[in-house]
Amino acid sequence: MQKDTLILVLSCLGIAQALFLVVYLFTLKKRNDHAPVFLALVILGLTIRIGKSILNVHFNLEPWQRNLGLSGILLTGPFLWFYGKSLLAGMKRMEGMDYLHLIPFVLFVAFCWIVPNDGNWASYAIYTVIFAHLAVYVIVSFVVFYQFRNRAHKQRTVWYRNLVIGVALIWLFYMGNLAGLFSFYIGGALFFSLLIYVFSFVFLQKHAFRLGKYNTSTLEKSASGKLMDSVKSLFSNEEIFLDSSISLESVAKQLDVPPRRLSQAINENEHRSFSDFVTEHRIEKAKSLLIDPKYQHEKIVAIAYDCGFGNVTSFNLSFKAKTQLTPSEYRKRFQTA
Repeated sequence: MQKDTLILVLSCLGIAQALFLVVYLFTLKKRNDHAPVFLALVILGLTIRIGKSILNVHFNLEPWQRNLGLSGILLTGPFLWFYGKSLLAGMKRMEGMDYLHLIPFVLFVAFCWIVPNDGNWASYAIYTVIFAHLAVYVIVSFVVFYQFRNRAHKQRTVWYRNLVIGVALIWLFYMGNLAGLFSFYIGGALFFSLLIYVFSFVFLQKHAFRLGKYNTSTLEKSASGKLMDSVKSLFSNEEIFLDSSISLESVAKQLDVPPRRLSQAINENEHRSFSDFVTEHRIEKAKSLLIDPKYQHEKIVAIAYDCGFGNVTSFNLSFKAKTQLTPSEYRKRFQTA
């Protein structure tokens, strides 16, 4: 009895910590950055699934209740993928076809009371399909990591890689249990608790470091906003981002402010680095030139240089990371629309 009580307490602590992390991540949601929300939904999906495991051991759940628990897996996969694209590839929010990835989750929840879950062959088949669904998204998440491992910031790629590995290990545990390799069913909840505390420590540590970056700055929020308005005006009216030699220091000099303050203003208001801010403007300019009839015969390389890129390779990589299309594909799609 003492052993069962200890396991229950440890499992519930993991669930409580996961829910705390979910709420915390939702508070980080920004208008131009939904990555924290995507991560929150990854953890929420796992929490729903693990919570079902805990309740199923200690209570006699109805089939529809067990199905609701399984639905969390259908939520975890897509948002693990979305989180990777947001964190590493610059995806800001879900758009259009992205919502189709949530159809399995919505349908499973909507029909949870009629989906069999009583230990027969159909139940095992559905269980297997659900975890196969997660396996597919774990694989494509690894693909996202592989594609952007040398383009995104190293800390981000390492963090995302470890997150995907953690989800993959949970998948392996439950598949091993289904195959009879592991008989300790509640072990999945204990393993989840361990991962949640490790991830919480790492994530909060990294975030605290990021928040503390400008702790010694005297730049107030209102002044930061005004400085950002000046930067946007400079970029919009004079298009200084077209200069390939632009730097944080050169822009700060034009605005007569210290580079550190300029960097802080961009980070606080745009939630990105100066380099990303410049690249974003260059890509938007390139998109407008690619669809401009006056430039329809202009070579891609010429447009790249006109938009401030030092070489066509970096232009192609940046453009595809932002739009999911190469410049030539973007131009062709517009011309055939």
